[in-house]
Amino acid sequence: MSDKSEYLVSKIILKLKVIQCMKIKFPLLLLSLVIISSSVLSQKRSKAVNTPFKIVGYYLLNQAVKDTVFADSNYLFLSKITHLNIAFINPDSNGTFQQNLAIDTLIKKAHQKGVKVLASIAGGGPHPYYALLLQEDKRKTFIYNLVSLVSRYNLDGIDIDLEGNDIDSNYQSFVVGLKASLKPFHKLLTAAIATAYKDQLPDKALTQFDFVSVMSYDRTGPWRPADPGHHAPYSMAVEDLNYWHNVRSIPKEKLVLGLPFYGYGFGALDSPVVSMNYKDIVALYTNSGLSDTLTLPGNVVLYYNTISTIKRKTELALQKGGGVMIWQLLGDSAGDTSLLTTIYQVAYKNLYKAGNKSLKVTRK
Repeated sequence: MSDKSEYLVSKIILKLKVIQCMKIKFPLLLLSLVIISSSVLSQKRSKAVNTPFKIVGYYLLNQAVKDTVFADSNYLFLSKITHLNIAFINPDSNGTFQQNLAIDTLIKKAHQKGVKVLASIAGGGPHPYYALLLQEDKRKTFIYNLVSLVSRYNLDGIDIDLEGNDIDSNYQSFVVGLKASLKPFHKLLTAAIATAYKDQLPDKALTQFDFVSVMSYDRTGPWRPADPGHHAPYSMAVEDLNYWHNVRSIPKEKLVLGLPFYGYGFGALDSPVVSMNYKDIVALYTNSGLSDTLTLPGNVVLYYNTISTIKRKTELALQKGGGVMIWQLLGDSAGDTSLLTTIYQVAYKNLYKAGNKSLKVTRK
């Protein structure tokens, strides 16, 4: 055995003795060793250049599983993003996560591109069982399960998307505890937040996140049929970044501006609000792209973000923030009308002009 090997073994033995003295359970020890090994391998695997501007894309879990099972996707978007959030990976009411999700192929391909992959938990809408999982008597077990989830799928961290009334008095303690458990393994902790419920988000909790994605959209929508209008105007992006930086003191580099790849159409009050992905909008209407509003049959007015608006918002994020977030990648179109390509061209125009079509990032 070499001197270096003997040194490493002695360090491991010392750690084992310390852990034994602290009476930490063996499963936690095993989990720690697995995560440390995973982190070391991930750092060795990545030889990419550092690109501080983040392009965060949400990708639906059902599609990720389908892609893996049928192998029918090349994941072309991976060359233009820095972070991939799989939405949503939620536990059962006891806080237990599935251990056989077919997402390993997607994660492996993402890592090969230098993209960090996070499990996004909760999501829009109420999740009453989270209130129980975040309580003091269940919190440690739930945090342990989250760290185990990261280890099981070789993830790079956890993204918390608890919204509205799901954010209660236990939110801060949960975030602080999860951060403390992920930090030794160099894993990320991020969150999706909205100005609409800004008063429910404690400052101490916000400081725990490596970055936050501000959901600068859904000012109105299907839940407000009597309140037609643009759900994601440029002015909203300006206001949101200003609030979270200047009022709540979140550093610019930790602010990621959320962008919608969808639109809402409002018609008569007694008719449902239309929801439509961007790719369907440009496929169905040849005059799309000229304005952020479209008049559809039946006097329905559709509000969405065109390439021009997405470009302006990306430029704003370059000046006032640290990146952009996309909800969600499956809403994009292909070719010259792609919003993701527009974002990439604006954010990394020097690389793009040089013919570099693939975006690499460090995975530290």
